[in-house]
Amino acid sequence: MSESGQREGGFRLHVNRERARLPDGRGIDLDIVRHPGAAAVVPFASLDEVILIRQYRHATDGTILEVPAGKLDPGESPASCAVRELEEEAGQRAGRLEALGWIWTTPGFTDEKIHLFAAFDLTEVPARPGADEAIEPLRVPFDEALDLVWSGELRDAKSALALLHAARVLGRLG
Repeated sequence: MSESGQREGGFRLHVNRERARLPDGRGIDLDIVRHPGAAAVVPFASLDEVILIRQYRHATDGTILEVPAGKLDPGESPASCAVRELEEEAGQRAGRLEALGWIWTTPGFTDEKIHLFAAFDLTEVPARPGADEAIEPLRVPFDEALDLVWSGELRDAKSALALLHAARVLGRLG
């Protein structure tokens, strides 16, 4: 049994009613949001400074701090998506992109997978935010960005994990 609904506009979501079999053999019905995947990128202006974005998010009733990120377009690779989102949202082009891994966002109801990247050797380009985006890029010392994660001021999970993965790769976590 599968029901799918799609709404055109900003995000295109597919919600499927699926029959799942638990490890003990019981069958259950679940509503699952099918997602094409996404990419998030930590832009390093230098090894000591990152670019975060302050973005209006209606679902949170205000603005939040994030790293540039977005949904994969059909046929687009995660790395290409990260490069595109970095240019669109932060007005930066990456000279070098390093994969940091990937995460499930909310596996209780969606298969969304976000690929995490770090971008280095940045060059400024014109930002091209979407018509439905209100974004302000901010340069933040990397250690301060990590403090925002630890203090809970940066509450966006993908961004917090991307920053922590980047810190690990750079040897900045104890």
